[in-house]
Amino acid sequence: MNKKINTQFDSVVSNVRKTSELVDCSGASVFIIHNDNIVIEEYWGKHSKGPNSRQIQEDTQFHVASVRKSYIGFAVAYAVYKGYVDSIDDLIEKYLPPNSMPIPNSTTIRHLLTHTHGITSTNGEIYREFPSGENWAYRGIGIDILTQIVKNTTGKSVAEILTNNVLKPLNLTETGWYGEINEKLVDVIRKPNDTSWTTSRSVDGDKGNMYVSPRDLAKWGYFHLKQGYVNREQIVPSKIIDMATTVQSPNSLDVELPQNGYLWFVKDLPARKSEIGELVSRGSYQILGYTGVTLLVIPQHNLVAVRAFNSFGSPNGFDYLADVREFGDTIMTCLMN
Repeated sequence: MNKKINTQFDSVVSNVRKTSELVDCSGASVFIIHNDNIVIEEYWGKHSKGPNSRQIQEDTQFHVASVRKSYIGFAVAYAVYKGYVDSIDDLIEKYLPPNSMPIPNSTTIRHLLTHTHGITSTNGEIYREFPSGENWAYRGIGIDILTQIVKNTTGKSVAEILTNNVLKPLNLTETGWYGEINEKLVDVIRKPNDTSWTTSRSVDGDKGNMYVSPRDLAKWGYFHLKQGYVNREQIVPSKIIDMATTVQSPNSLDVELPQNGYLWFVKDLPARKSEIGELVSRGSYQILGYTGVTLLVIPQHNLVAVRAFNSFGSPNGFDYLADVREFGDTIMTCLMN
């Protein structure tokens, strides 16, 4: 992949800079691959608000929060393709220890992958919000169950599957799950005593302690854009990528709710509650984290875009959905002009 920096996407850089001023962060980045060339690569700010903090630079790794779910989605697609999981329409208890789900269940793996499972948890108590397949809710317990299913069926952790099948073959050395902080990881700027912030020492890929550099994240997106065929080699079967990045949501779902593949948000018919911009081409897919880190892939225009911040959550009055939609729509405006 060559670097051919140009001015076509300057307004995207301006858009990301504007967002970085609105959220509580100390540094940010934007990285765009278009027509197999790196056309935008910018970094600004520092790793933290400390006086001697490291500059944001090429090897800086941002906390990606829920962007990690695209890696978990890949691990599930791998398990299905390899036959460890028979079908995503199987009930989840088929792949879990007996009596491990304490509520009456009619939940499938498809429901977990598309946030339509209706299971939630408060203070360790598991209960049902709505019947599976009848609504949409973004709940961490579904992700926890998916990582258990991956481990139970394949005998490998999410991190092992990713490392062996993608990270090593593509030399993505700035992607990982970290039990210890190092100088290349940004400090996550957050409110004191924010109860939604958790840390973990697990390096199995089952927790939210994943850090990725913008250039590695863009290469992860490019790997999907090219259906697993990179550097003149089919790294993984294209079917795995296709499963992960096409709509898998139940047909019964309200058309205004978000549509998902294997945890990716996928652009199909216009949906009022989608996180993907209105102008973004059908067939595109995106993943967004609580830190504002976003990966957008637009196959119709052979484009991958990444933005990264070291914020955590949104300040009062900030509409994060409108903001991330504007990111995609700004890219599309550049393409159409």
